[in-house]
Amino acid sequence: LKKKKKPIMASKKQKTDGAAKPRVVLAYSGGLDTSVILKWLSEKGYDVICFCANVGQQGEDFEAIKKKAISCGAIACECPDLREDFVTGYVFESIKCNALYEGRYLLGTSIARPCIAKEQIRIARSYGAMYVAHGATGKGNDQVRFEMCAQALAPDVTTIAPWRDPEFIESFKGRSDLLAYCTKHGIPVDAKPKANYSVDENLFHTSFESGMLEDANCPPEASMFKMTVDPKDAPDKAEKVEMEFKKGLPVRMTVGSVTATAPLEIFLLANEVAGRNGVGRIDIVENRFVGIKSRGIYETPGGTLIRAAHLDLEGVTMDREVKRISETLSLEFSRLCYNGFWFAPEMELVRHTLDFAQRNVDGVVTLELYKGNVTILGRTSPKSLYSADLASMDVEDGGNVGFDYQPADSQGFIRINSVRLKMYSMMKEKLGESK
Repeated sequence: LKKKKKPIMASKKQKTDGAAKPRVVLAYSGGLDTSVILKWLSEKGYDVICFCANVGQQGEDFEAIKKKAISCGAIACECPDLREDFVTGYVFESIKCNALYEGRYLLGTSIARPCIAKEQIRIARSYGAMYVAHGATGKGNDQVRFEMCAQALAPDVTTIAPWRDPEFIESFKGRSDLLAYCTKHGIPVDAKPKANYSVDENLFHTSFESGMLEDANCPPEASMFKMTVDPKDAPDKAEKVEMEFKKGLPVRMTVGSVTATAPLEIFLLANEVAGRNGVGRIDIVENRFVGIKSRGIYETPGGTLIRAAHLDLEGVTMDREVKRISETLSLEFSRLCYNGFWFAPEMELVRHTLDFAQRNVDGVVTLELYKGNVTILGRTSPKSLYSADLASMDVEDGGNVGFDYQPADSQGFIRINSVRLKMYSMMKEKLGESK
């Protein structure tokens, strides 16, 4: 077993003598906002434990983040690797439920928040902290997600949200105030020019918003994308992928001579192959839970690929009425997830029901990727409900399915189902309404 790395701790010299201070676990990125918040909380009399979750951010230097946190006044900093938990407990669960918010968004940020919040509460318990804090703004969804999850998991823990605190807002009205505070307190600031948009990334996706992108008609910069190539620049030859599922969950992925079977390995391979073929980019305006419309640009390569395969396999393995009901529950799952209700009782109900609906979603799907497109080539399943004989126009009855099907029976089926339509038409005609 790997030894768990100990969190970097402040030296005795850095610790304050005297009565014990209240402890707060701060969701910390090492960026400008949370570094200022760290120092501000320390000045307010808190012992701050910083927490930066590794959910697959590209190129993140977690050791540098730990050192910066301690230099800015934290008594400890933890950067746990949550990638495996994120994939198995949240990404694959979301794909299994066919989650899609407002018909387009795959919920890449939304599903990461409960994963992060759960670990933040675990760390708070381990340090005896009765407070947690975050750097989410007062206009976004993340403040709701973090706090709803925290309150569901630990009702006795209080959340501190500086960007809703009148004193904090009065002190920091813009980036210049934050930078001046850093200069005053010796907080190191990244010398690289700040991008004219904000970025949130994890294994599942990268999102871009704010800044120049607040103009809904402003196109994205070609250089900003991290996980996908421009579809126009993707290879000129299509690439074939084979995916196997059991009970709605991916268990194997094969690309050429490469096969992955562990959840994290499968998803990393999916990201790699879909990304190099330009799959998974969208540019949308969505409705935030707080009532504000927001423009977001997302790249979700692996998620787009696996979801396409999963949906296709449902087509041959899932009963029609189970599929119909599952679709309504998928919408509810997406809404609850987006709005921050991952740990709510209604979400438990939805997830348990969808789990049951997935019990027969076993099989293999073959796909082809080409310049941003995902095309299904075929599918097989030991639990298939599809019968070529029953569907064939060349076989008059049910063929070899084992029961009789007579096309003539459709006449009565149509007649019964049209009764209400005839009655509705007659009522409108009686009232003189046009059809």
